[in-house]
Amino acid sequence: MPKTSEPRPLLLDTHVWLWLVLGTGGLSAVARRTIVGAASAGHLRIAAITLWEIALLASRNRITLGRPTIQWIEQAVVGSFVAVEPLTAEVAVASWDLPDRFHPDPADRMIVATARVTGATLMTQDRQILDYAARGHLSAVSA
Repeated sequence: MPKTSEPRPLLLDTHVWLWLVLGTGGLSAVARRTIVGAASAGHLRIAAITLWEIALLASRNRITLGRPTIQWIEQAVVGSFVAVEPLTAEVAVASWDLPDRFHPDPADRMIVATARVTGATLMTQDRQILDYAARGHLSAVSA
């Protein structure tokens, strides 16, 4: 966990990162300013499982990237100034040891666990995650 005097990293949920990179979706002006501030300070993050989710969506034709997925991901990571938080053993185990009740989606569980393990604030529009945060189990903000 980071010291309380240090700003928390900002971890973007998969849909938020997609909206940012593709220039679509419902990012509020406040969310955009928060993202820019985190990127400027070197605190902008995505979870490794986000890359898997992007590849899954592309493979199922739910998103169109316009080039091979790995090329899109490599360019998007660099272009959006994010660092990729690795899927560590601690995150993998923590994803199935979350306090209280949380829905069973493995990717969401790993994103939440990544935020908890790294001390990051998670930016999302996912109501289940925001409700989980409101119960005190996670630092999260709405996109």
